[in-house]
Amino acid sequence: MVRAKNKLRFVCRECGHQEFKWHGRCPGCGTWNSMIEELNTDRGKRSTAFSESRPVPITTVTDVSEQRILTGCGELDRVLGGGIVPGSLILIGGDPGIGKSTLALQAASAIADRQLLSLYVTGEESAQQTRMRALRLGVMTESLYVLTETSLEHIKNYAEKLSPKLIVIDSIQTVYTETIPSAPGSVAQVRECTAYLLQMAKANNIPVLIVGHVTKEGFLAGPRVLEHMVDTVLYFEGERHHTFRILRAVKNRFGSTNEIGVFEMGGQGLQEVSNPSEIFLAERPTGVSGSVVVAGMEGSRPMLVEIQALVSSSNFGNPRRMTSGIDINRVNLIAAVLEKRVGLHIGNQDAYVNVAGGVRLTEPAVDLGIAVALASSFRDIPVIQSAVILGEIGLTGEVRGISQVAKRIHEGVKLGFGTFIIPMANLSQCKDNGNCKIIGVETVVEAFELALGVSA
Repeated sequence: MVRAKNKLRFVCRECGHQEFKWHGRCPGCGTWNSMIEELNTDRGKRSTAFSESRPVPITTVTDVSEQRILTGCGELDRVLGGGIVPGSLILIGGDPGIGKSTLALQAASAIADRQLLSLYVTGEESAQQTRMRALRLGVMTESLYVLTETSLEHIKNYAEKLSPKLIVIDSIQTVYTETIPSAPGSVAQVRECTAYLLQMAKANNIPVLIVGHVTKEGFLAGPRVLEHMVDTVLYFEGERHHTFRILRAVKNRFGSTNEIGVFEMGGQGLQEVSNPSEIFLAERPTGVSGSVVVAGMEGSRPMLVEIQALVSSSNFGNPRRMTSGIDINRVNLIAAVLEKRVGLHIGNQDAYVNVAGGVRLTEPAVDLGIAVALASSFRDIPVIQSAVILGEIGLTGEVRGISQVAKRIHEGVKLGFGTFIIPMANLSQCKDNGNCKIIGVETVVEAFELALGVSA
């Protein structure tokens, strides 16, 4: 008689590829050191909740675009595209202590305040600890139910009894299903529990918000397929020791993918910042070289931020390049253009570039602002205080056009800026405004002459 026994297998935490022996490099996606040991068992039969659906004309499908559930937080609703869509699965990730659980509890309480029952499932804290947090945040309401549970089967039973309008799972790494003998947080458990929660959300039209841990590299823990399964992926950005937090949507099936929400962490939890441009520029110094104001677009929102640059003589053979909030490779490229096309010899200089306020800028429209900040610090000449500088830089030193320049200028006018240096290609898109001066430039040299008042 042959005794059946469980076999070990190795699963890639990035793509889910399975092998019966360990590989240093995943044969499926090519990622190194991503194979994790798991126990290979029969998972049993999957639920067939969707098997009874029938193909129907798309014109007869119910429109749920106007059925969004408002969380009561304007910044969160903006990032979600106007509110929570019923039946959606939302994933929130971020560094430890940055405010994921706080935001989830505040959103669940805001929905419960409107007599819509919310279920907050915590696998990391006790009910008493959750109550202490709710008291501190001032979000005590009878329609908010707290459940301390990690078993997926038990969570399902309570969800069926209560029929809540929102379910929060904090966190997905602590939830497990009894059909898989792996430990909670393993690739198989996270994938299977998320798949079941997705099925439950779609079948019962209940939105589910899950909190996910991140690895030391800053990625969501568990298989990468987790981000493909959910409808919306939100990332919390910012330093835990700073007051400002930025919530960014990197995936959203029901709205824009690059919207951000700005929050301020205080004693009463996360407070939304309705005008982040004014906050980020509140402490801008006057008459100091290396400081430039740029207007970045985050989804549909223009946001004015300050870029600071410091160029100093290097004491070592290899000059240092350090950045915060900007890709260092982009700064190296701009420095090379300044060296070759403009004649600023900063190749032997240390260069430090920082975006004030902890904001991260990724679009090329801030290239010209970075270049002017570097030149201002190198020449030790302050930039015009009332100027906002916009434009993308090409490798030949030309200033290329950018998108949505009218919105950026309108945001700058509201905050009192009177001079806008923009690409010549965008000049025709700007309406005449007697309160400000809009100047188009074609090269980086022209921008330097206007912003610094001297020839490069």
